[in-house]
Amino acid sequence: MSTSDAAPRAPGIWLALTPVLLTLAVLGLQLFYFGDFTPHIPLAIGLAITGLVGLKLGHKWPSIEQGVFHVIHVSLPSVSVLITVGMIIGVWIASGTVPSLIYYGLTILSPEIFLAAAMILCAVVSLSLGTSWGTVGTVGLALMGIGAGFGIPTYWTAGAVVSGAFFGDKVSPLSDTTNLAPAVTGTNLFDHIKNMMPTTVPAMLIALAIYTGVGFTLIDAEQTSFEKIQAITGALQANFWISPIMLVPALLVIFLAVRKQPPIPSLFAGVVVGGVMAVFFQGAGMHDVFQYANGGYSISTGVSEIDSLLNRGGVQSMMWTISLVLIALGFGGALERTGCLETIINVIMTKVRSFAGVQTSAIGTSIATNLVAGDPYLSIALPGRMYAPVYRGMGYSTLNLSRAVEEGGTLMSPLIPWNAGGAFVISALALGVGNGNFENLLYIPLAFACWTAPVIGVFYAVTGLFSPKATPAEMAEWRDSGETIKDLSGHGYDDPLAAAGVPATGQSSM
Repeated sequence: MSTSDAAPRAPGIWLALTPVLLTLAVLGLQLFYFGDFTPHIPLAIGLAITGLVGLKLGHKWPSIEQGVFHVIHVSLPSVSVLITVGMIIGVWIASGTVPSLIYYGLTILSPEIFLAAAMILCAVVSLSLGTSWGTVGTVGLALMGIGAGFGIPTYWTAGAVVSGAFFGDKVSPLSDTTNLAPAVTGTNLFDHIKNMMPTTVPAMLIALAIYTGVGFTLIDAEQTSFEKIQAITGALQANFWISPIMLVPALLVIFLAVRKQPPIPSLFAGVVVGGVMAVFFQGAGMHDVFQYANGGYSISTGVSEIDSLLNRGGVQSMMWTISLVLIALGFGGALERTGCLETIINVIMTKVRSFAGVQTSAIGTSIATNLVAGDPYLSIALPGRMYAPVYRGMGYSTLNLSRAVEEGGTLMSPLIPWNAGGAFVISALALGVGNGNFENLLYIPLAFACWTAPVIGVFYAVTGLFSPKATPAEMAEWRDSGETIKDLSGHGYDDPLAAAGVPATGQSSM
């Protein structure tokens, strides 16, 4: 056999880490030196570096390219959902669905329950919009002003806002990160959301109990002012017909999700119903609805908080996220095809041999990527591709992994000040850390729902609670999709397909 036909070599640990470390360095340059929170080009450079490492190892470019496009192909359903999400946000604002949610949320506020209500309101708005950043920068900012009127310390209000906003982002079928996590781990969107409930619900209840207790001991109801609330609700009533009927599109999508209907038709049904309601209840024309679905909604109410919240949505608004998802997944695909991920996993597996260890390592790797790279998307995509073959080799559902990377990626992002999420929170909520108000960083431990969920996740991993094994149907899907299954026979794990009686035709192992 000639040298040109020789099989590619496996990289050593330092060569395997080279594209990862260099990519993180370029990301750091972009994020921290240039102050530009757009990781697209650094990730594209990382893909190129990985390609060069692959060529050095003896891979041919068509093979590397095939690995890149295989992973991108796996993400296409998620991209389709993101496109539909863009439509639904623009149309739901025009239909009055989002304005009604905001209106009813604001009208329930009272001084004693402000922190708890603020968390719930942000959770509802973020759940309906699928964006934690949009919620923090609009409703969250308004709540900061209301909290100041109540005499509540800034960091307590910020903690409640972040807890609610990122909870909604984590479990919303409209969220980009909620779609990204199942895309990179090969799981179903609604199954992923359902599997996050065992950690999400207790974390939210713990946070709710703390905020309620603090509210009744911290707030002086006699010093409150409702002027900002009245300005916002008045602007909503002046520009939209506010009614419980407007909640029908959101309730329809929730109903279809509970019935486990496919995500894309379910979400598009919400677009159609929202469009009909925009025409019949809000006076929009059909062409207007088309414009809202494509380019987003636009309005000027004279109230800055409302204008910044409602001027959004549309297919075009999702293109930034879609392009980032495609590049990040392509980078992960190149790392996988060149064997870099396998080498890194092998080193980890020499230290970690149990499911609890792997689950904890997946959460920790997502947090570490958030700390080093400053990017929540990469903290989901990279560990998701890295650990998925190990979960399959152990016979565990990759739903465990999708939950782990969401908790270490989405939820920890706003708690790291130099992360894109943390930097946005500090800026959007005007926490003034740059001016020396470092006490406002106390919002980090006070965002209880964010950091308690990963802790609960580790507890489940150790005890085996809510840690599902892969079903025969899921294993058959691995086989049919050609997903990589890590051979862990040396660690005492049997072939999961053989153990479940699933024919191994088409199986790819590593």
